[in-house]
Amino acid sequence: MSEQSRVPPTARHASTVLLLRDSERGVEVFMERRHIKSDFVGGAYVFPGGRVDPEDRVDEALCHGLTDDQASARLSLVEGGLTFYVAAIRECFEEAGVLLAYDRDGRLLDFSDPSVEERYADLRDELNAGRLSLLDIAAREGLTLATDRISYWAHWITPEGQPRRYDTRFFVTRAPRNQTAGHDDHELTNSAWVTAREALDNARRGEWMIIFPTIRNLMKLARFDSAAAAIAAVDAQAEFPIIQPRVLLGRTPDDPPRAVIPGEEGYEDAAPGPSAANARDWKRAFTA
Repeated sequence: MSEQSRVPPTARHASTVLLLRDSERGVEVFMERRHIKSDFVGGAYVFPGGRVDPEDRVDEALCHGLTDDQASARLSLVEGGLTFYVAAIRECFEEAGVLLAYDRDGRLLDFSDPSVEERYADLRDELNAGRLSLLDIAAREGLTLATDRISYWAHWITPEGQPRRYDTRFFVTRAPRNQTAGHDDHELTNSAWVTAREALDNARRGEWMIIFPTIRNLMKLARFDSAAAAIAAVDAQAEFPIIQPRVLLGRTPDDPPRAVIPGEEGYEDAAPGPSAANARDWKRAFTA
């Protein structure tokens, strides 16, 4: 049975990016707070990401160092894998203002010149307003997308029964040195560079709301002391199992519900999806 036949048809394809940089405190990741009125995890701190759009299916010639066959093989898909990488680059530009692309001379985009930074800020606004596509921007600026700089990180699927379900591919990349990440002040209202431990501590203290999949990916990142080490580890990873969480319900009021993933104790006995009776327990288990 192929992976595609096992993916629930109602799950929307999505891409998420862990944008990394090294600092004296260790490897940092860029996180953003979703608008409190957002229709999906409003108020939560997340990594840049979103749905894969039809416009993300672009010509391979626009993508540097990666074909659709190569991308699809890496993601265990029959075809269409490259669209997830393109969506990751688009979402990173839309939400964080960082564009992973090479200019006409084959150099990674550099915004150290204020006039260049201002031009791309305007292009980002046009992209977010729907007046330009990423393909339009690439054609106008003579860009090729730096798909070779993005590494596959993880594969998560929202549990069945949730009102919004996503089949999400997580990617990881190093932030370009001369581009400044920042939230869009529309869908996202705050942002910060933090170590994984700092983000997890913020959630533990109740200062940040972070949902379960983000927490587990932060825990994975916390094992590494540099961006290079994190990227090298997943580049060497042969298989990426589907992670579809369940909730292990407490037997008593003092035994709180907790989310579990495949391979963890209790997963086979856990509730595969929320119901009217346990919806509150699911929310507690998935939100920190």
